[in-house]
Amino acid sequence: MSSEVDLRSQRAVMSQREETEDIKSHEGNSKWLNAYYDPMASLYTLSQCMTLSDINADGDSKLVIADLGTGTAQMKLKVYKGTSLMSENTLIDLPTGVVTFYMDITEPRTPGICGGVPAIAVASGPYMYIYKNLKPYFKFTLPSMEINPVESDLWNQVRDDKIDVMVLREMLDGMRAEGTNLTVRSLKFCQLAQEDLELFANIHKHSPLKRQTVITCLNTMKKSMADDDAISCLVLGTESQQVYILDPEAFTVLTTMTLPSVPVFLSVSGLYDVEFRLVVACRNGNIYTLRRGAKTAKNCIELNSQPVGLERMGKNIVVGCMDETLQCYTSKGKKLWCVKLPGSVTTMEVVDNKSKGFRAVLVALSNCEVHMYKDKYLVNSIKTQDIVTGLKYGRFGREDGTLIMTTKGGGLIVKILKRTAQFEEKDPSAGPPAAQNIKLNVPKKTKLFVDQTMRERENAVTMHRMFQHDLYRLRLNTARSYVKALENSLNPISTNPAEPLKLSAQVQGIGPSFKLTVNLQNTSLNNPSMNLLITFQYDDKLYAVQKTHISVPMLVPGLNYAYETFVECLSDKGISDTIKVFILKQGRSVPIITAVIAMPVSETMVVV
Repeated sequence: MSSEVDLRSQRAVMSQREETEDIKSHEGNSKWLNAYYDPMASLYTLSQCMTLSDINADGDSKLVIADLGTGTAQMKLKVYKGTSLMSENTLIDLPTGVVTFYMDITEPRTPGICGGVPAIAVASGPYMYIYKNLKPYFKFTLPSMEINPVESDLWNQVRDDKIDVMVLREMLDGMRAEGTNLTVRSLKFCQLAQEDLELFANIHKHSPLKRQTVITCLNTMKKSMADDDAISCLVLGTESQQVYILDPEAFTVLTTMTLPSVPVFLSVSGLYDVEFRLVVACRNGNIYTLRRGAKTAKNCIELNSQPVGLERMGKNIVVGCMDETLQCYTSKGKKLWCVKLPGSVTTMEVVDNKSKGFRAVLVALSNCEVHMYKDKYLVNSIKTQDIVTGLKYGRFGREDGTLIMTTKGGGLIVKILKRTAQFEEKDPSAGPPAAQNIKLNVPKKTKLFVDQTMRERENAVTMHRMFQHDLYRLRLNTARSYVKALENSLNPISTNPAEPLKLSAQVQGIGPSFKLTVNLQNTSLNNPSMNLLITFQYDDKLYAVQKTHISVPMLVPGLNYAYETFVECLSDKGISDTIKVFILKQGRSVPIITAVIAMPVSETMVVV
């Protein structure tokens, strides 16, 4: 029996070694150094509950993690220095986010001075817990919400023994079915077994009824300066479909904004005192934009499925969805690209390597891989031992390019980006050749180009005014010509709905005799045209027209009618002029339509 157990353990060890060797040999892992891996770290957390910060102001960044524990117990705030646990604080409720921020402008940032080190903010339920020097410092409570008067009256009746607990439960169940927002006490009361109702009511019926919302997402925003150690405001998203911006010193609500749905992901850019923009992914599958001074959201982006991750890349928004896609949108909502992923997205993180000027998005997948995308191109793929649920990239210890990963089984993985790592943008899908992505060899700027550029810079206002002046004059002349054409009926197509006619003319011959053909068509559907005349206007010293007036019979709609006349050129000087053709209605002096014919130059008459 013991030999079988030993054989099984040897096989398990060999299998684990083969899996580790396979992961190490993975092509994408060659760009990363395996700094640390502990599959038994018992860290159950998400990317929102992880942050890297120099909380002691000693130049050594620490890893701050809010551990979810079992979901109901063992929730703790843990701080790692390197790979060893440095500090541990117990959390009362399930954490939803962790950030670090500076509360004041105390300088220098000296270890041991309360104001010189960043604070840690932990969102948990309706509370925001603030830690300074790893000790509890302040607790902020979200503003209370209005209680339904019917619910409050029911609990008052139970307190006065006017109704029993069964009637209370029946009434609360009815209110919940109708969509009424109940307090946490009423919701817990409705979930209890029948034998526990009396005890629960006796314990809580004398306490005042409160209705509080909970924090769903958390982020920070620089207040007035963009420095790394500048004062930051806290930005909270709540279950009550609101976004709060808190003052970092007094912890009062500076701004309240309302959303159409519950926010789940927050991305912040800008400064609170200058201009800022919040990009919020909500539970209804839409992405909204909030700006400074706005109380409600604008620029809605409708997704095909629920978002599971949101990151900002410059002015673009990159979002991972439940339909196994990675999508990119502009800030105005225009879709730029969409990439199909080999697995479901579990979490996302931005890689910002400032030394190389490289920015990309890390996407953890359910197939135990972490993909790195630069725009829509896959530039790196990391194979892991377990499904990654938490990602954080930044400075850890004294190393800038560190990637922290937590797994579904509670493991901790630390990788360091090699300084010699190079990422190539390759499109795996069929498309244009790679040579198309090569930048053109643009010649250097000449002195003439530089001088012209300087002149445009110096006279930009004058040039713009001249351009606008010429543009307005062009528009005015165009409008005048159009009005003149309408007034004088100079168009070849009639604008009169009562006489819808179309006129065209053709000149044949080389001179001095020409044949002039006038084509007339009634463009109406069923109304014939009658009592029409064709007449000509010309220089009688230059031309002689055989038929100066042509009577037009009734024009049947849709048919083309041709009328011919001969024109004799009276001059032998080789000059030409125009002949105007008028279509007149009997009893009206203004022509219906007019055609201007440019006569060709007549050939000289040859005498034999």
